[in-house]
Amino acid sequence: MSLQSFRALQIFRTKHISYDLPEHGLKRCLSSWDLAFLGIGAIIGTGIFVLTGIAAATQSGPAIVLSFFIAGFACAFAALSYAELAAAVGGCGSAYGYSYAAFGELAAFIIGWDLLLEYAISVAAVANGWSGYLNNALTNMGFGLPDVLTKAPQLGGIINLPAAGIILLLMCVLIMGVKQSAKANNAMVAVKLITILIFICVAAFNVNPDLWHPFMPFGWFQTLPDGKTTGVLAGASLVFFAYVGFDAVSTATEEAQNPQRDLPFGLIGSLAFCTFIYIVVSALLTGVVPYTDLNVSSPVAHALTLLGFTWASALISTGVIAGLTTVMLVLYYGLTRIIYAMSRDGLLSPFFSQVHEKTQTPVRVIVLCGVLISLIAGLIPLGELAELVNIGTLAAFVLVCFGAIVLRITQPDLPRPFRTPFSPLLPVLGMLSCGALMAFLPAITWLRFVVWLVIGLIVYFVYSIHNSKLAKAS
Repeated sequence: MSLQSFRALQIFRTKHISYDLPEHGLKRCLSSWDLAFLGIGAIIGTGIFVLTGIAAATQSGPAIVLSFFIAGFACAFAALSYAELAAAVGGCGSAYGYSYAAFGELAAFIIGWDLLLEYAISVAAVANGWSGYLNNALTNMGFGLPDVLTKAPQLGGIINLPAAGIILLLMCVLIMGVKQSAKANNAMVAVKLITILIFICVAAFNVNPDLWHPFMPFGWFQTLPDGKTTGVLAGASLVFFAYVGFDAVSTATEEAQNPQRDLPFGLIGSLAFCTFIYIVVSALLTGVVPYTDLNVSSPVAHALTLLGFTWASALISTGVIAGLTTVMLVLYYGLTRIIYAMSRDGLLSPFFSQVHEKTQTPVRVIVLCGVLISLIAGLIPLGELAELVNIGTLAAFVLVCFGAIVLRITQPDLPRPFRTPFSPLLPVLGMLSCGALMAFLPAITWLRFVVWLVIGLIVYFVYSIHNSKLAKAS
């Protein structure tokens, strides 16, 4: 898309849509700290409470700290590009909006379509994990649910009722308004940070340095005869799921009080803090119990149980439930805002861009997404859901890094309150690192990704290209 076309779209939005006005669009009410907590809410969850143990036991060993560092480093490059584009482009928000500014409508639609799959499946996958933790807690209290109500039909049940139920509950929270949702998120983030602090305080006094040897039992990378991969790099591709959702902060651009200032703080601050927490917790985790004992669904709580701190294990389980809830809330929020933006631009039906007068939220989108995701979470097993997520996120990160480079060339005079240092070096490193992590994903993931994109292209050429606001503004 040319600079003139992009400006035409911006002028059209300003004159005819007025989505920045409170009475017609989304409400600007989120502070920089609200955005940072949204990022922390999205990041600290499945990764630290589930994947840490699985990756350590099966792929990285004590070198799981390197896997987290590598994955976090790749995200950091992308975060810098996100921050520059958020500060410069402003109202567009998300990788979808940034791709619109840098590459034009078709590329924006493709990445937006990709993000719809990523966010929706991520919410459903985390809901499955949330259901497992909740049922374990209920079982310990003598109120466990039967398998027919906690397992998908493929696993012998009828429906995963807790997974479907938590999605519908979060739907109600989001309908009430973004500020209320942010307050709920902040409270749950505080709970899980307290539980993590408890683990750190307990584990720090029980570290056995001998457990860190051998430090890298699986090496950097190797492919096993059955096609599976192990090693630090394979572990980085797995634990990358822990960072899925940090980019959801950028979808809050239109509800940030000062997006040019607040978005960079929320993106970079939350990513840096969470990466530090991941490294500390994974180092302590492999230092208090043998890494071979961590291939369980709740490795942090399991480690404390093995140490004899059952009271601390119970508190950690509470933090897990709160932590996974915030992950779902933030990803669900990001999904609805991307659909809203695509609808407002004419790429999806205008049905999805209606905002409720009282709550100033896209209620139609929230309800529709809630119903569909609850069905997916209740009827499809966790394993099949999780396989669909990482490749979409990495593809979005590659495009955002590339977009930062393109806009520096095509729009050098665009005001940039935040500029990525050492550009284009760092954006190029972001593209290479995220692209490398994509290469470690299995072939079936690539196949599903391509099929989803083909469906998206059909939607674009049948509907979107004929109803685009950009085409009408040109």
